[in-house]
Amino acid sequence: MYNELDPVLNTPVRLAVVSALVKIKQADFSYLMEITQTTQGNLSHQLKKLNEAGYIEIIKTFKGNYPHTLCKLTTKGKNAFEKYVEDIKKYLHL
Repeated sequence: MYNELDPVLNTPVRLAVVSALVKIKQADFSYLMEITQTTQGNLSHQLKKLNEAGYIEIIKTFKGNYPHTLCKLTTKGKNAFEKYVEDIKKYLHL
């Protein structure tokens, strides 16, 4: 039987962020903007949603005089991503 897909991950930008963070330990805002090809405002909104769900941790620091945002995948986020991938495979009959 098919499982309902995780609504938090079932959006392109959020899925791209989490799939990138699965591969690397952490990523900064600029890198995530580059890979998602979205606007600052949209990326901020999507990161907030992932953070509220407990899928990522957001670390705000400064690099010199400029704000620097880092994102890390949490264990909950990694588990959710793995389940999402398994659920997609069922839909694709893999």
